[in-house]
Amino acid sequence: MLAVAILAAGKGTRMKTDLPKVLQQLCGRSLVERVLEAASSVSPDRQLVIVGHKKEAVESALAPIPNLEFVPQIPQLGTGHAIQQLLEPLQGFTGNLVVLTGDTPLLRAETIQNLVNVHQQRHASATVLTAQLPDPTGYGRVFCNQDFVIERIIEHKDCTESQRLNQRVSSGVYCFNWQELAIALPKLTNNNAQKEYYLTEVFDYLQTVIAVDANDYEESFGINDRLQLAHAHQVIQTRTREKWMRAGVTMILPETITIDDTVELAADVIIEPQTHLRGKTKILGGTTIGPNSFITDSTVGSNCQVAYSVVEDSEIGADCKIGPFARIRGASVVGDRCRIGNFVELKKANVGSQTNAAHLSYLGDVTLGTHVNVGAGTITANYDGFQKYQTIVGDRTKIGSNSVLVAPIRIGDNVNIGAGSVVTRDVGSDSLVIARATQVVKPDYYDPQGRKKNDPQ
Repeated sequence: MLAVAILAAGKGTRMKTDLPKVLQQLCGRSLVERVLEAASSVSPDRQLVIVGHKKEAVESALAPIPNLEFVPQIPQLGTGHAIQQLLEPLQGFTGNLVVLTGDTPLLRAETIQNLVNVHQQRHASATVLTAQLPDPTGYGRVFCNQDFVIERIIEHKDCTESQRLNQRVSSGVYCFNWQELAIALPKLTNNNAQKEYYLTEVFDYLQTVIAVDANDYEESFGINDRLQLAHAHQVIQTRTREKWMRAGVTMILPETITIDDTVELAADVIIEPQTHLRGKTKILGGTTIGPNSFITDSTVGSNCQVAYSVVEDSEIGADCKIGPFARIRGASVVGDRCRIGNFVELKKANVGSQTNAAHLSYLGDVTLGTHVNVGAGTITANYDGFQKYQTIVGDRTKIGSNSVLVAPIRIGDNVNIGAGSVVTRDVGSDSLVIARATQVVKPDYYDPQGRKKNDPQ
């Protein structure tokens, strides 16, 4: 049996925020969500989250994740006190307990799995995930024998000059034999300036405690302030970009590109500089995104071009050209081989295949058929001050430049709407629509200086 406990009760005062530290966002997910995802790799039989500061907010944020058990720690009196709260919910449990902190989002799944494997193979009382830091200044040093059995842990300030040359430190991630830990936990004391119970004291009461080094020391980094959060963002971005470039994605100036690790990219995608991909975005092969584009929670089909544009919560088919300077939002769907061009905005739009809106248009709450051409400056007037209305346009219809379609309205198939028209009534198929005032010309109206001839001044 295996249980995982995540420490998520702290306030995180150095973050300077009312939001619990573990709920701080990092590349599309909270810190604690990232830790939970990594922990799921070991297929635990039980997952317990120890909550305290604003526990209702933490529990609400994690409610969609199944099979979580929330254990309150009130008040918060240290890491040892936090794990003491598990004595009742884990009463009768036999097996191992992995202890993680909710603010270590860089921890990889394979690292946790290796920690558990080594712990089981060595039949240890406790196994500590350690890291070899290039600069361990300020960290307590972990001293082991040649078999990686921990002999002692010495705080930095108490180390001799030679001891400070040791670069091995504890990450605060552990795997315990629960039955041995349960016997040791009641022995913890708070004889320190903070009057807190430290989990590391249990090592004094356990038989065999061993160390396992993380392959990447950055996995051990916790997040305590905004500077460390920014560094974690850089680490995740580097990992994500390297992953996709190795999978066949081309990135031009990758250091200028940000990609959430929830994004999916196919081989032969090209990402131009200053492009940002967020959420559950999916980009299919042969597509070029950017430069200077932002896409979130959207799908872009194969062999598309999206330049200088924003796509939000929408779907774009194959072989489309988007932008420059287009915005597609509000669960819009664009069919195959479409052009959504310069300064065109779609909102809750359903666009049929091979339809073009190339310039300067707002198309909201609209359904466009196939092979429709939308002239420059076309607007769907979809709002009457109280609610939104639908515009429906049939196949092969041509909408002249600077036209206004006043919703609710339905335009049939194969309709031609004259430029500058304001269309307020439904139009049947195969029609020509001209909805504008008759042109009036008054010749010889001005004198050579541009004054009205009949102006008394």
